[in-house]
Amino acid sequence: MSSASSPKAEKILPGGLLAILGGGQLGRMTAMAARTMGYRVRVMDPEAKCPASFVTDETIVGRWGDADAARRLATGAGAVTLEIEQIGVDALREVACLAPLRPGVEPVRIIQDKTLQKTWLAENGFPVGPFRVVRSEAELHEAVTVLGGKVFLKIGHGGYDGRGQARIGFDSPATSEAIAQAWSAIGAKHAVAEQALDLECEISVMAARSPSGEVRVYPAARNHHESQILAWSVLPAGVPAALESRAEKLAAELVEKLGIEGLLCAEIFITRSGELLINELAPRPHNSYHQSERGCVTSQFEQLVRAVCNLPLGDTSLVSPAAIVNLLGDVWLQGEPDFAAALAVPGVRLHLYEKHTPRAGRKMGHLSATGTTAEEALGRVLEAKKRL
Repeated sequence: MSSASSPKAEKILPGGLLAILGGGQLGRMTAMAARTMGYRVRVMDPEAKCPASFVTDETIVGRWGDADAARRLATGAGAVTLEIEQIGVDALREVACLAPLRPGVEPVRIIQDKTLQKTWLAENGFPVGPFRVVRSEAELHEAVTVLGGKVFLKIGHGGYDGRGQARIGFDSPATSEAIAQAWSAIGAKHAVAEQALDLECEISVMAARSPSGEVRVYPAARNHHESQILAWSVLPAGVPAALESRAEKLAAELVEKLGIEGLLCAEIFITRSGELLINELAPRPHNSYHQSERGCVTSQFEQLVRAVCNLPLGDTSLVSPAAIVNLLGDVWLQGEPDFAAALAVPGVRLHLYEKHTPRAGRKMGHLSATGTTAEEALGRVLEAKKRL
C-alpha cells in the first residue's frame, strides 16, 4: 500500500460542494461542520429522510452498491468522503473517476472486510492478537482448537455494533455443536476467529491525514461497551503516558501506511500485561470521538472537512476533559425520555440524530459533558442518562 501524498492537490475552498457517501448520524455531523465552514453538502443514502438529509442541500437515494447513484453523488463535487465503509467497491471506483475520493478506494476495500483488514495488519507488522481467517465450519473447528478454546467470531463483511458476531467457549465448552451454532449464527460466511484476550481496557486513537501529507493525531479515548455496542467514551483515556505515546504513534503509522486522506480511527486493546493490540480500524469519524466537539480544539468532524478539502489540519489538543454516553432506542421504548431532567446536570448537552423510529440497539443520539477531570465529565453524562 503506497503512502504517497499529493502535495499539488488543489484546496477546496468554502463555497465548494462536498459529497458524503452515507447520510447517517456521522454524515449529519460532518455536514453540520461543513455548513458551518461555508460548504454546500450532498449526501447519498438508501433512505430519503436519513439523519443528514435535514441539514444538507441535496440527498441522492441509492443503495450502498448503486454505482449510478454514486456517479450522481460525485458529479460536480469538489471531493467525496464517506461515513460508512460498507460501500460497494465498484461504486467507490465510479466515484473516484469523477472526484477525489478521500479516504481512497484501496484503504476502504481493505478495511471493509475484517479478514483482509486483520491479515493486512499482521502482514505489515502491526500488533494484533492471535487470529485465524475461517471460510468453513471445518476451518472454524481447527481455529477454535489452535486459539485455545475461547474465541470471538466476526463476519468479514457487514458486521457492526455486535451484529455479525458470535462468542465461542465463554458460557459453555466449545463443543462441536456450539461451533456449528456459531458458524450458522453468522450466516456461514467467511470470518475472523480471534483469541479471547486478558484485557485491561479498550482505547481509540483518531488520526487525520491531508492530501499534502500532513498528519495530526488526537489523544486517546477510553471506551466501554455493553452487548458489543459502545456505551460511553471519555477523553483523556487516563492510561500511562508511555502507552498513550505508543498508541498515538501506531495511529500515525497506520494512516500513513494505508495512504488514507481523511480520518482513521484505530480501536486498540490494552492487555493486563501492557501490550497494545489493534482490534479494528474505521476510515471515517467514529462514535468514540463525538466528545471531540466539546473537549478538543478541533472536532473530528471539522477535521474531516479540513482533510478532505486539503486545508491545514486543526489543532487536536485537549482543552477540557469530555465524555459521551450513547442513547439507544431502548431509552424511548421505556417511555418518552425526560430530556429536561438530563439537561439539568451541569455541563451536559443533548445531541439527537432525527431518527424517528426508535428500536432496541439503534443509536438515536448521545449526551456529552465536560468537566474538570475525565471522571467528572463521565460522571455527569452517566448521571444525565440515569435521569432520562
